[in-house]
Amino acid sequence: MNKPAPRRTRGLSLAERRELFSRLAELNPKPTTELEYTTPFELLIAVILSAQATDVGVNKATRKLFPVANTPEQILALGEDGLKRYIASIGLFNSKAKNIIETCRLLIERHGGEVPRTREALERLPGVGRKTANVVLNTAFGEPTIAVDTHIFRVANRTGLAPGRTVREVEDKLLRAVPPEYRKDAHHWLILHGRYVCKARKPDCPQCVIRDLCRFRDKTVADVTKL
Repeated sequence: MNKPAPRRTRGLSLAERRELFSRLAELNPKPTTELEYTTPFELLIAVILSAQATDVGVNKATRKLFPVANTPEQILALGEDGLKRYIASIGLFNSKAKNIIETCRLLIERHGGEVPRTREALERLPGVGRKTANVVLNTAFGEPTIAVDTHIFRVANRTGLAPGRTVREVEDKLLRAVPPEYRKDAHHWLILHGRYVCKARKPDCPQCVIRDLCRFRDKTVADVTKL
């Protein structure tokens, strides 16, 4: 995903960055993904399914799939057609089913049925790009990676935390900008903030806990008619 960044903003100082994450941490001390999973393999499958789909939609599908098949061997045994019956409600389910079946085959052949813990090995799996690999490394294995999706891209640019014109530029800047003590959970704080507060069309700036630190020039104001 390469898209023009909003108007360039002045970056946040180290003190401001620490304060930003301190507030997000106080609001949500133990952030995590909204995808439902119990094993690294379940998370990997859920993240592959989540491309151009909502977490809510993925969870509805995996609640039916995982009780029946939640290992590479079990999903491989379903075959593409069998898998499609469980994920047909998700966008691009045909290509995702093909990728997941091939991923399961490679996990068995190359990794003993286990999800690899390196970016290089993850990105060799069908349907797994840098963002998916970052999610798995961070959420399943606790690595301090940051998977930049549209929400994080927006928050990083609006706030001035890590402005950039491409996803990779924002990711690289975030890894430098986020104080080390907050790096492990930064991915979840930023994505949740973008999903529920710093929304694309109408950000809820009046209720934002970091609004005074944010560099966004077009902050929304409270609707006094509803007060």
